[in-house]
Amino acid sequence: MDEVLKEAKKYTSKIRICVSGAAETGHCGVDAYNNGKDVGRTIAKRGAVLVTGATTGFPFFATLGTKEKGGVSIGFSPASTVEEHINRYKLPTECLDLIVYTGFGFSGRNLLLTRSSDAVIVGCGRIGTINEFTIAYEDRKPIGILEGSWKTDEIIKSIIDNSHRENHKIIFDSNPVRLVDKMIELVQKDKDEMNLAYGNPRTPHIGDDRIL
Repeated sequence: MDEVLKEAKKYTSKIRICVSGAAETGHCGVDAYNNGKDVGRTIAKRGAVLVTGATTGFPFFATLGTKEKGGVSIGFSPASTVEEHINRYKLPTECLDLIVYTGFGFSGRNLLLTRSSDAVIVGCGRIGTINEFTIAYEDRKPIGILEGSWKTDEIIKSIIDNSHRENHKIIFDSNPVRLVDKMIELVQKDKDEMNLAYGNPRTPHIGDDRIL
C-alpha cells in the first residue's frame, strides 16, 4: 500500500477525471468507441489524469485515447490482487499506469473510484454506471453526462428530476471535447474557491507552465 500511495502522489497536482461507462457496450451504439476515445484523448491533451474502474468497454475506450496522447491512466479494480483481477473478473491490465487493487468488489470499488476523482464523466452505461453516478451526485461532484446513441443520459435525467436533491454541477453535452473542457473548468473553479477560502496558493490551471 505504501508503494501505491507513493506512486499516486505523483498525480495529486493534476486534475483527476473519472470516466464511467458500460464494460459491455453491445447496447451502446456505433459512436461509443469514438466518443470514448475522444474523451480520453482530450483528458490527456489538457494535462489531466484519467481514472477508471480498470475495466473493459467504454472506460477502456477512454484509456486507449489517453495513452494514444501520452496521458496518465489510473484504474481502480474490484479485485484484491492482479491474479484475481485477470482470472476472476476478466479485466485488462494494459494501458494502465497504476492499478489500485481495492478488494471491495464492484460496489466498493465504485465508491473509491468516484471519491478519488475531481469530476466524473458518464458515457453509455448500465447499473454499475448509474451507481457511480449516484455516488458522485450525492457527493456533489462535478458530473458530465455524455449524450449519444444510448439511453443512459435519459435515465440520468429522470433520476435527477425525481431525486429532490439539487446539484448545480451537472452538465449534459453531446460533444466529448467540449464536455471535458467544461469539467476541467468546474473543477478548477472549485479548487480556486477552496484555495481562496483557506488562503492557499493558487492551484495552477491546466496549460500553466507550472503544472507538472
